[in-house]
Amino acid sequence: MSHVSTSVAPSNNPVELKPIAFWAPTIKVQRILALLLLIFQGGITVTGSIVRVTGSGLGCDTWPLCHEGSLVPVAGAAPWIHQAVEFGNRMLTFVLIAAALAVFLAVLGAKRRREIVVNSFVQGLGIILQAIIGGITVLVDLHWYAVALHFLPSMILVFLAAILYTRIGEPDDGEVTTMFPNWIRNVAIVGAIALAVVLITGTMTTGAGVHSGDSGVGMEGRLEVSIDWMAHVHGYSMYVYLFFTLIVVAGLYKVKASQHNKKLGLMLIVFILIQAGIGILQYRMGVPRWSIPFHIAMSSVVVAFTSLLWAQGRVRVGGTATIAGSVDGDIKNIALAESKKVGK
Repeated sequence: MSHVSTSVAPSNNPVELKPIAFWAPTIKVQRILALLLLIFQGGITVTGSIVRVTGSGLGCDTWPLCHEGSLVPVAGAAPWIHQAVEFGNRMLTFVLIAAALAVFLAVLGAKRRREIVVNSFVQGLGIILQAIIGGITVLVDLHWYAVALHFLPSMILVFLAAILYTRIGEPDDGEVTTMFPNWIRNVAIVGAIALAVVLITGTMTTGAGVHSGDSGVGMEGRLEVSIDWMAHVHGYSMYVYLFFTLIVVAGLYKVKASQHNKKLGLMLIVFILIQAGIGILQYRMGVPRWSIPFHIAMSSVVVAFTSLLWAQGRVRVGGTATIAGSVDGDIKNIALAESKKVGK
């Protein structure tokens, strides 16, 4: 490890290993954990949509228990398939919590900068909040506004998880560098606002539709507007978002941005077009159940790539902390490696 020896000068002082005394994960390990968290944040929205389209939303009719007096499904309390789907979705929350905890402990162990630690903490806090919102959704019998409020925070968490993934890859002692001109970043902000409108009108379109989340609920508690009108508003807002994204990507080519950033922009445009195609297909076919999980999955993909592109506008470049991501983390990583050699 001679290539890093100059950054770890000998010292008579003992190396401070806290917090997480015996773990200083590398940037690669941190990013893998952050990527898994990002995938799980998007994935749970898909399993949630499966709950809805299978009419399993009240397969567990209370919260935090599945049924009154029972944490797990009860034979005969509801159709077994509905109980299995809803209870399975609830259990995935614990997988998500484990992923968030792993990222939080990893960035603490690597002594990453405050921005990263706070973002990772917000992920865990958001998951807990989402579980509570999910419980309220069940308790109000899947009223459309509760379902909408359950979905939208997930998109915020996906957006933040993508930023976290990006920031973890930047050395903490790197210099903050603006990669895009301000006008591109300003257009990107307008695009992000347009994306928020797309997501909100999407939940309203769902709220006006037939898939309430439970086969026994019917159209009670649904949004009382014309679904045809609402679908058109949602579709037009998508075109507005696409328009501003095209401007951003054209700007990246105009200013000769990096190949990585131009590739991210092109991929985002492709995903938006795929999502628009799915939406149009849904409208033409009368919103078939099987199409909804695909539409929800692409929502997470579009939000994630929007965030990844946005995060590239201002990054940390250079720096010497190339092992664990922070100078102290690098020192700790090397110290732990040396202690293991001595232990052998």
